[in-house]
Amino acid sequence: MMKTLLVRGMLAGLIAGVLAFGFAYAFGEPSVNTAIGLEDSGGGHSHSHDAGAAPAPAEEHEEELVPRDIQSTVGLLTGVLVYGVAIGGLLSLAFAFAQGRLGNLRPRVTALLLTGGAFAVVFLAPFLKYPANPPAVGQPGTIGSRTELYFGFVAVSLLAGILATVFGRKLADRFGAWNGFLLAAAGYLVVIAVVAWLMPVVDEVPADFPASTLWSFRTASIGTQVTLWLALGLAFGFFAEKALTKKTAVAAS
Repeated sequence: MMKTLLVRGMLAGLIAGVLAFGFAYAFGEPSVNTAIGLEDSGGGHSHSHDAGAAPAPAEEHEEELVPRDIQSTVGLLTGVLVYGVAIGGLLSLAFAFAQGRLGNLRPRVTALLLTGGAFAVVFLAPFLKYPANPPAVGQPGTIGSRTELYFGFVAVSLLAGILATVFGRKLADRFGAWNGFLLAAAGYLVVIAVVAWLMPVVDEVPADFPASTLWSFRTASIGTQVTLWLALGLAFGFFAEKALTKKTAVAAS
């Protein structure tokens, strides 16, 4: 069954990646092109985008070894598909562990809960601390440190999320499912708030950079991630429930 869930998780990730690419291309690439135009005209100050944009619809704008039209199509599609398949596989592993341990929930509900939690922990919390930036924002000399800060925050958020899940299950046994969930969520938020306060602030947006372009890029980044994670949860929930229902039917026959 684990192999079956893994294959279905990766397939769901592939489907989610295609949909996320469509959103990123339609809504994210225009703001990237605008930012690159500003950079080429001298309105920008760097050739890099923020580390927070790692999963967002953008690429670094260095001297172009690969043409821009390839970057924004084949390159973007490849990156999003690899990302989707990878998190789809990880979701299937988490689902195999969680199913039956979160109460008497249908597989598709468990899948949606897991993807919602993962979205908040892996993307949303780090994004709020270190939001994605388009090309022409950020100093080239700080890209290494910015990348380390972003992924360091992701690691802390992921660890805090895992601990909240473990302790939340124990709290649910003692105080009830709803109260246990609220206590675990509150604990996670406190930890993340403290870590966010302690970690350095990164603000390298040039004063003359158009706010509308920055806003469009960041909302497109969020929209791309919402599309990917929601599609992943729905698709994998459908596949997992179908597979488990079939297994139950075979076992009962």
